[in-house]
Amino acid sequence: MQSVHIVLASEPSDQMRYKAASQTGESDVIPWTTLDTAALPDGSGDLRLKQRGTEFSIMLGSNELMNSRLSGSEEALATLVCDRLGQRRQPSILIGGLGMGFTLRAALDHLPDDAQVEVAELIPAVVAWARGPMAAVFAGSLDDARVRVNVTDVAAAIGAGKARHDAILLDVDNGPEGLTVAGNDQLYGAEGLQAARAALRPGGILAVWSSGPDHGFTRRLRQAGFATEEVTARARRTGGGARHVIWLATRP
Repeated sequence: MQSVHIVLASEPSDQMRYKAASQTGESDVIPWTTLDTAALPDGSGDLRLKQRGTEFSIMLGSNELMNSRLSGSEEALATLVCDRLGQRRQPSILIGGLGMGFTLRAALDHLPDDAQVEVAELIPAVVAWARGPMAAVFAGSLDDARVRVNVTDVAAAIGAGKARHDAILLDVDNGPEGLTVAGNDQLYGAEGLQAARAALRPGGILAVWSSGPDHGFTRRLRQAGFATEEVTARARRTGGGARHVIWLATRP
């Protein structure tokens, strides 16, 4: 795969232009440009990174998986968890899926200085995009001393040890009904949920983002021994856009 590298300057003026364009919608009149593609690990398709102005989109076929203007529910995934964790000392957080970094940035804004945040991202190109074309979107979050990014399957990260994490945040694929990688389904079945429960410390939280409700998944969480709460979050920070679902499942 040949990558197209676009370097965005890190001066404050560029970040200000990014924010201003996102607010005014000026990028709507600019055509989309494909910057790069990345094959899915199972060979079932390609992710495409697209840009128009300061707006970015990650596509799979005709489906838009992520857009830099739509961060509300991804941020809520982190803030809802951090609110419930309270003032734990040296909290350990595992984030499954880097995406456009909205969950990571929101977590860093709410976690203490002694927190440890591990991000597991399966596709190397997504990490490269975060450090390259989308550097302004990530705003230095990957360089935070609390953060460690591993190019690995989040299932492997979950299985790396027992009672290691205070929270596991999964924004992987399209939620319990996988859209991009069929293997992601193993995260949301009975075996995957038991593995997540074992990886959490007592009182730890498994938080799962989804594009829509899934009553079967709610039932599986409860069968796995989690106290389960289901929250609706909107796609836009302003409260508009699509309604997404976040499950907050607490290990006793």
